[in-house]
Amino acid sequence: MTLENFVKNLQWRGLIHNSTPNIEQNLASSSASGYIGFDPTSDSLHIGNLLQMNVLRHFQLAGHTPIILLGGATGMIGDPAGKKEERKLLNRETLENNCLSIQEQMTKFLDFNPSTKNAAKLLNNYDWIKDYSLIDFSREIGKHITVNYMMAKDSVKNRIKPNQGSGMSFTEFTYQLLQGFDFYHLYKNYNCTLQMGGSDQWGNITTGIELIRRKLNKPAYGITCPLITKEDGSKFGKTEQGNIWLDPKLTSPFRFYQYWINLSDKEAKKLIKVFTFLNQVEIENLLLEHQNEPHLRKLQSTLANELTQLVHSRKDLDVAKTASNILFGRSTLHDFKSLSYQNCLDVFEGLPTACISKEKLNDGFSIIDALILNQQFFKSKGQAKRAIEANSISVNKEKVNQTYQLTSKDLIAQGFILLQSGKKNYCLLIIN
Repeated sequence: MTLENFVKNLQWRGLIHNSTPNIEQNLASSSASGYIGFDPTSDSLHIGNLLQMNVLRHFQLAGHTPIILLGGATGMIGDPAGKKEERKLLNRETLENNCLSIQEQMTKFLDFNPSTKNAAKLLNNYDWIKDYSLIDFSREIGKHITVNYMMAKDSVKNRIKPNQGSGMSFTEFTYQLLQGFDFYHLYKNYNCTLQMGGSDQWGNITTGIELIRRKLNKPAYGITCPLITKEDGSKFGKTEQGNIWLDPKLTSPFRFYQYWINLSDKEAKKLIKVFTFLNQVEIENLLLEHQNEPHLRKLQSTLANELTQLVHSRKDLDVAKTASNILFGRSTLHDFKSLSYQNCLDVFEGLPTACISKEKLNDGFSIIDALILNQQFFKSKGQAKRAIEANSISVNKEKVNQTYQLTSKDLIAQGFILLQSGKKNYCLLIIN
């Protein structure tokens, strides 16, 4: 695949929001290097960042060299693009820790093997910015970009409008110069001619292109991707519980899997192109299958399978599917008992819980008493009895009668018992 085809591939997937003129003709003739910057404002990437990682992966699969630039220096300032208020400044120690954590995550997406012809590179802009004095930077970089040029950027204009936020500090105002300097440095030292990023980065990218033109009298190029939002216009990857992170300690593989499974048809039709590496024929066939049998939710299943395995592992995917089958499908007691203690914590994250001591299980604990614990299911024993008579109560996915006694034989992973009322109401008994 040539870079020209790389651009056409992004266009087909709906991944180009804006690009500089003549990018296909100027970059299609040979292998290229391109980069995307990530400011380490957290110790984990989230699925919004996954879009940019996918762009770099498409770039590498097309035979070109991707560069990941961690903002160890720019992260100390914070990008004002898309923000109404100034970011909280992070200290050096926090940024170093965040960089190390993110670096580990990124190795899952790109080929960094030095023996690979177009092996990915991972750089940190702190390495070249830390040695610049304010005077040197002002003379060598600031001299070439006018204040008028910087003031024309949306990231600046939107912040200095009357009654729009708290204004902009000089610290934030310098951000686009620093990012432009990054592009210039990578162009000069790594022959990197292309910068990519989200649509909110267009102003920063074009500042770098302008700096390269003025200092080196050479052309450079930029591509931005659209910012993905949900159907209601809210931020993509945000749920009531917060961001969907790539770190399994912050978002369990089960919850990650469930995020994609629960997408609407409209969202799944759009995101199947954005987030998977299936080719055009495969995706068109999937869309046709989904159209003919929408109840099977093949688009959502494909997204969940592909991304859970990519971000986590095949084993995590298998556990997430087993867990989903336990909660929402036709599972067996054997499936349930195959879960480990940690699997159970991940699977049942967010379920209502109640606690009982292990001693209560020694002599048997009445299912009716269990159903009214903390009034999770029912307020009275009468309501609980009527539900059992209606055959709607299960223990560990198996129906029970009114005389059923919970004992240690019901324990899953030595610490849990799953109670269910109807199809979707669950309570997890945690054994102290």
